Order: sequence, then C-alpha cells, then structure tokens
Amino acid sequence: MEQVFALAGVIDPRFRALVLVATFGSLRWGELAALRRKHVDLDARTVRVVASTTELKDGSVTIGPPKSMAGLRTVTLPATVNAELRAHLDRYTGPDEEAFVFVGAKGTMLRRPTFSRTWRKALTNAGLSGFHFHDLRHTGNKFASQSGATLRELMNRMGHSTTRAASIYLHAEGERDRVIADGMGKLVVEAVPSEDHDASGT
Repeated sequence: MEQVFALAGVIDPRFRALVLVATFGSLRWGELAALRRKHVDLDARTVRVVASTTELKDGSVTIGPPKSMAGLRTVTLPATVNAELRAHLDRYTGPDEEAFVFVGAKGTMLRRPTFSRTWRKALTNAGLSGFHFHDLRHTGNKFASQSGATLRELMNRMGHSTTRAASIYLHAEGERDRVIADGMGKLVVEAVPSEDHDASGT
C-alpha cells in the first residue's frame, strides 16, 4: 500500500489518478486508455469498462470491446480514489462526454512507448525496481482479496470468466492466514506456560 501511494506521489501529476485507478479498480492498461468521461459516475463511485485499446506492431491503436464478455463490467472505487479521479477529471480530462479520461501531456491517447519513460522515472524517484505497470492491477487484486472478497466477487472485479486467476489470489490469502495463525500460536507458546495448554490447543 505504501509503495503504491509513494509511486502515485512522485509520478507526473497527470498520471497520479491513473496509478490509483489501475490499482484500486483492477483495470488493465488497455481498459484505462479506452476509458471515457461518460464511463465514470462519480456519484456512484464507479467506472464502466466497455472497451480496451490494442497497440499494433505498425504503431496504430485500435479500440474494441474487452477480450471477453466478462471484461464488460462496472467497478466501484474506494472513496479516496474516487476523490482523486474527480480532481483528475476537472484538471486533465476534456469536458466532452466522449473525452478520454487519461491522456498524454499533449492531450492525445495514452501510448505505452511514451508512457514508459514517465513510468521509469517515477520508479527511480520512488526507489522501486522491477515493477511493471500491470503489477498495479495484481496489487489491487490482492487488496480486494484481503478485504474479504469472495471468488465470484474477485472474478467480477477482475473481469475474468473462469475461476483460475481469481483463485490464485484467494490461495495466496489462505497461505497468509496460515502464517497469521502460526504467529498467534507462537505468541501463545511465549506467553502461556506449556502446562496450561496441550497439543490440541485447549
């Protein structure tokens, strides 16, 4: 959590909300690049994912539906991130409903090659290395799992039609829960004389 906000704090201000929405909305790069003002409902704290960009080898960009029907989804943002998005819309997004929410410095569509320079600089300033943009989405998925999201809720939020990817995050939290339990057991052993509890934990 600290690293995400550290990164958001040092990146070019026009991309601060991009970092936070990517993380706490679990959106992919292409979904963020295709997001338009009309897809954002600040009152409901939601963004609708209905399209995604694809950058082709010849340098052109196409916009189409997400790669699967599951990718069509509405994601609710935490209040703090919604406030960041509101400020971003006021400052950086055009007033037209068709305006792209996130654009480059010249007001053009987000492009990976151009953004990569900004990303590398932000990583350096934040003292991070080996961190890719898609790791923000993975981090957000972990946060959602830690908050108690069910398998179906994770699938919906991530835009996946199968359980495989979402199960990875739930499994990770299951392992973390075991570590927590072992830590509590250690506290018991240290604090309570052995004769006061047996091997069954009673």
